[in-house]
Amino acid sequence: MSEPVGLRARKKVRTRDAIADAAISLFLARGFEQVSVSDIAATAEVSKPTLFRYFATKEDLILHRFADHNGEAARVVRDRQVDVAPMVALHRHFRAGLERFEPVTGLNDHPEVVAFHRLVFTTPSLAGRLLRYMLADEEALAGVLAPGVRGRLQAAQVIAVQRVLARTNWQKIADGRTARDVQPEAFADADQAFSQLCHGTGSS
Repeated sequence: MSEPVGLRARKKVRTRDAIADAAISLFLARGFEQVSVSDIAATAEVSKPTLFRYFATKEDLILHRFADHNGEAARVVRDRQVDVAPMVALHRHFRAGLERFEPVTGLNDHPEVVAFHRLVFTTPSLAGRLLRYMLADEEALAGVLAPGVRGRLQAAQVIAVQRVLARTNWQKIADGRTARDVQPEAFADADQAFSQLCHGTGSS
């Protein structure tokens, strides 16, 4: 008798999560370059072929957490109410993430999150792979903002702003401050950044 489809799907999710958790634990403990795929497979108790069925590259083992946000900016613009401007919708969405201390905003002081971002930002192969995610987000956002170069320029600015804001928040926390202490500054920085996107760099 074949296994129910729902049960198989849940098993696949559990296996994927177990592999990813094992990988991130090893990376944080030893460093990205010092951990092999064989080490990860052994820790997760799976074969290397099984590991590669879930994650195509070693970098994907850690960056899949960013992949969960792929296309998010485009979805925010596409799903906004008709009377809300795209930049207003994106601004509100980023502020909501700051309110919830979402790791993707950089405003999260859980030790593992801080270490995770440090690993990504300071490992060249991970930083390069992350850039590919950002370029894909930029392409998707451009497609819902405006046709031609105008949309591409607007999308590039938005993705750059989100990256700079997140990195700024993370750096303050990495320097020893708490997320709650940094939060008012994070709100102010986001407000200023999105104001400049809407009105130009000459605005105060």
